[in-house]
Amino acid sequence: MKFIDKSKIRVVSGRGGNGMVAWRREKYVDKGGPAGGDGGRGGDVYLIADENMSTLMDFKHKSVFKAKGGENGGIKNMHGRCAEDLYIKVPVGTVVKDVKTGNIIADLTHHEQTVLVAKGGRGGRGNARFATAQKRAPQFCEPGEPPIERELFLELKLIADVGLLGMPNAGKSTLISRISSAKPKIADYPFTTLIPNLGVVTKRSGDGYVVADIPGLIEGASEGVGLGHDFLRHVERCRFLLHLIDGTEDNPYENYKKINLELEKYSERLANLYQIVVINKIDAIDESKIAELKKQFGSDIFMISAVTGENLDKLLDFVGEKVDEIPKPETEIIVEEDLGAYNNDDSTFEIIKAAKDTYIIQGGKIERIAGVTDERNSEQVIRFQNILKGMGVFDELTQKGIKDGDTIIIGHLEFVFYADEMYG
Repeated sequence: MKFIDKSKIRVVSGRGGNGMVAWRREKYVDKGGPAGGDGGRGGDVYLIADENMSTLMDFKHKSVFKAKGGENGGIKNMHGRCAEDLYIKVPVGTVVKDVKTGNIIADLTHHEQTVLVAKGGRGGRGNARFATAQKRAPQFCEPGEPPIERELFLELKLIADVGLLGMPNAGKSTLISRISSAKPKIADYPFTTLIPNLGVVTKRSGDGYVVADIPGLIEGASEGVGLGHDFLRHVERCRFLLHLIDGTEDNPYENYKKINLELEKYSERLANLYQIVVINKIDAIDESKIAELKKQFGSDIFMISAVTGENLDKLLDFVGEKVDEIPKPETEIIVEEDLGAYNNDDSTFEIIKAAKDTYIIQGGKIERIAGVTDERNSEQVIRFQNILKGMGVFDELTQKGIKDGDTIIIGHLEFVFYADEMYG
């Protein structure tokens, strides 16, 4: 499976169902009264972390996710069915950013952690909801709330206990294949590892910890040279680093310093992470070279052969102790309050002067109310006009120079403007 750790998606919540204007019509029941039901709630959209996913590959083929809308209200006070919520699975370690604001709105770090990213629209009320002692036969209902539509940027940061770093061909893939069930691609040419590999290592106690094999770093990686730069963020969540060094190189200590310099350039936190230094391929070097390496690196290192397994048990026992000893780092990701997930308000409007005496009004809320307004019903028309007045539509029309007798078009409705009637 191809490893993809960045993706952009569009999510759309469900529209609320419209309310209903209806009346009780039963034999022997005189003036049965209003009986229009409410519309159903539109579906919410959630992101949920799934430990069984390891890449954002699924979003390469599908990037638009829409929840279903609520049903409209019915007769006999029957409410519309609410829509099911939509759950989108993402890998554990996914950071979610709102493309419009640039804010980080979620950091999903554990299995089944859930975050709401788009609230479904509320269902509109039927005319039965508006009945009062003074107004026993309301002729109007409410439209459902609109959906929320937004673009989200997903970035995966793998969650591992140990980050395995080293130059290309240091033997990282061989090591992780020996200590876990991971089966990475292994060959003797640079950049065999093109994607991060995760391996679960079982301790003697039976517990396990996760090791992340990161593609090889080279000098200049922090500026984008080579492959390592793209994946350095995947070690930011590790407890500590296991720095693997090829003992057969001409100058292993210089390679060691180069990689640490790249970590320092990329992140101060990465540079300060505890490191276990491991010299690999001791089966291919002589005793004098081993003595020289110990002199350069000091005695606090491990000398192993990932191919033959020499000294691997000692290394794994030490790594297991450090996993228990060193706590997981506190996340440095600042999650902002996500008001956009709940903002179903679409009350803004625009007035377009289509001709000398014709004005078109566009806007989500206005057009939704127009959609449930019957121009043949005087009570519905009057209520609609009162809503327009309350929203300041007539004030803005006056500023734009509307005159008595001019035409106003909103959705399927068409009015003739008279100031005395509109403001009366």
